[in-house]
Amino acid sequence: MKKEIALAFTAFFLISLTAITGVYAFEENSKTVEIAKEEADITGDGQNEDITLKGVPYEEAEEGYLSEIYADINASNGKSYTIHLESGSKAAMELVDLNNDGLKDLFINIFTGGSDGTTIDHLYTLKDFKKTDLSVPAPLDMESRFLNGYKAEIKIAETGYTYHFDLKDRKKYYKKLGLYYKGKLNEPIELTVNSYSSLNPAKLEDGRYGLKGVQRVTGIANADLIAQAESTWTFINGSWRLAHVKVLKQGQ
Repeated sequence: MKKEIALAFTAFFLISLTAITGVYAFEENSKTVEIAKEEADITGDGQNEDITLKGVPYEEAEEGYLSEIYADINASNGKSYTIHLESGSKAAMELVDLNNDGLKDLFINIFTGGSDGTTIDHLYTLKDFKKTDLSVPAPLDMESRFLNGYKAEIKIAETGYTYHFDLKDRKKYYKKLGLYYKGKLNEPIELTVNSYSSLNPAKLEDGRYGLKGVQRVTGIANADLIAQAESTWTFINGSWRLAHVKVLKQGQ
């Protein structure tokens, strides 16, 4: 049963990745792949820069995996800037003002291709022709565990709130795996709190842009989804501040 659920989730994950796959334009006489290209003033001098997100396919891996991912910026001052990133199965780029200084910043998602579906995210500014890593907010810090009676709980450190989940609909499955006996846990077991499965720019109530992250909380397998935690972040005085948290039970 556990194997069947894991296989089903893997199939769903692969289908999801296919849906977000962009069309790569291959450059002549080069193994480099052009993933995305934008023009915008990201330095503040009133002239546009050319920003290109590129990747190098890894020949020995499955089709589409990129061993190198980087951003090339041809600035209006005649200089070039390169931002080297992690390898991954996919990548995406967006230009949006996230630090609220009036200039668009460079926000990049790297899809790791792992079974947990997490991303690695980067945020850079090139204001006044200075390449600065603004970083992104760390995922929520959560304590989580199964409870007796086919239940689970999650406590979010940043807010202090605790959320409880009734898992009786999985009673038969958990009993078969030996997780519970007569409604009691055979041993203490923590849930798995994943990093961001997505982190994307989002418009806030005050009209500015921040970031909205989604984290999956799973039980005995990646397919055993228990909850999703959505966190909204705003950049204030040089650092990220948590603006809002919403926790949804699987199925909501």
